[in-house]
Amino acid sequence: MDTEESGMTARPALLVLIPLPPEHQTQLAAIFDLSYAPDAAARAAAVASCGERVRVVLTNGVTGIREHELAAMASLELVCCLGAGYECLPMEALRARGITTANGTATNDNCVADHAMGLLIGIVRDIRNLDNQCRAGIWPEAEPEPPQVSGRKLGIFGLGTIGQQIAQRAAGFNMPVGYHNRRPREGVAHRYFASLHALADWCDILVCAAPGGPVTRHSIDEGVLEALGPRGYFVNISRGTVVDTAALARALRERRIAGAALDVYEGEPRRPEALIVLDNVLLTPHMAGSSPEATMAGVNRFIANATGHFCGRGVVSPI
Repeated sequence: MDTEESGMTARPALLVLIPLPPEHQTQLAAIFDLSYAPDAAARAAAVASCGERVRVVLTNGVTGIREHELAAMASLELVCCLGAGYECLPMEALRARGITTANGTATNDNCVADHAMGLLIGIVRDIRNLDNQCRAGIWPEAEPEPPQVSGRKLGIFGLGTIGQQIAQRAAGFNMPVGYHNRRPREGVAHRYFASLHALADWCDILVCAAPGGPVTRHSIDEGVLEALGPRGYFVNISRGTVVDTAALARALRERRIAGAALDVYEGEPRRPEALIVLDNVLLTPHMAGSSPEATMAGVNRFIANATGHFCGRGVVSPI
């Protein structure tokens, strides 16, 4: 799609603050006056050199945009996140300026849910340690048998779009599903728990799919982990800030929970030093929502949001 095909009569100045594959940079450059700044140095240089003419920014929930950068963008009209999260957008400042915001909700939910199930199976079945033993030539004749996944009770913290996709996959493993949200979801047959502590006490495996931000910070704390118990497993594909990392490390080290599998953690991209020394942890580097299919869907959604805004139709998925 080029500018003419998009329906826009001009090429709005676009600042991209996140890494994108070359083919998607080319895709965007055909429609927008593109400035690509996927790292801190390029970002600072781009804001200084072309900030005043930038009309649209593409970022994500973790990268966000800072208030001093907004102050340098007098022409900014639209900020979009690739993916559903937007916890690092300064929403009050954006709304005060009348800047439209949109996200990529439901563009990578299948990918995240797939990854969540992979982490779940990997930690319950102890696949990382079994792989290491196999590579070392160790045949585990006397090793403890890892439990099966099928039939175990699955608790989901945050039954949004991604949480519902995880629940759908769990049905294939005959897993009873319970969930905790701020309030019950209409039309959902899964069992609702009014507190996260009660959900953790009920389930065998707790999956965190809640949004990040100050409201959910350290929701997974000492008490929730204690309720999950020594045979319980924890999986996080949401945001690292939702978990009290020190409490999680203690619970894992003291075997007060059986294991944890994390795609996200506090302080990323720095590795979580308290966790990497433990053998009952499975880690991936915030890749749950990443696939060629998900990135294509996210970029296409951004284009739909941006063209809707600049053509006067409005964004497709407003925040």
